[in-house]
Amino acid sequence: MDRSDEVLQHLQQLSIPYILYRHEPMLTIEACQHIEGVDWQQAAMCKNVFLCNRQQTAFYLMLLQHDRPFRTAVVSKLLGVSRLSFAPEDRLPQMLGLLPGAVSPLGLIFDTANQVRLVVDDVITQPQRLLFHPCVNHLTVELQTDDFFQRFLPATGHAPTMITLPQE
Repeated sequence: MDRSDEVLQHLQQLSIPYILYRHEPMLTIEACQHIEGVDWQQAAMCKNVFLCNRQQTAFYLMLLQHDRPFRTAVVSKLLGVSRLSFAPEDRLPQMLGLLPGAVSPLGLIFDTANQVRLVVDDVITQPQRLLFHPCVNHLTVELQTDDFFQRFLPATGHAPTMITLPQE
């Protein structure tokens, strides 16, 4: 399943400029930190975590900075949701149009029923540019942070829930 062309077309339809990086498949956030050509002083790669409640009736896509600690108990408490855990990988294709290893908020364009709630650690808004996989892990898209929050997300119908993760 490669829906990257649809993602890139969607960005073009919204007149959102982006830089596309082609590379070997990258399965971890650590590997992504070595994409050639990225100005790491200006851009940040987000860690994207797909979560759900215990009953698997509520789903969340959590965005946080790659080096921020992530604890489901902390996020659960901040959201007022009991017992968040990692969502089953088999839900990714149907809900976000992507496969494991390519979790990305750009897949929200495929969540037309708004089944996934976007949760964002507020430090993600600080870098000038953000990097995401366009639903495949052999490509990376770099775009302006403002374009992502002010143009892309409103077009998907997903308003982010901002939280502040504690420093450890």
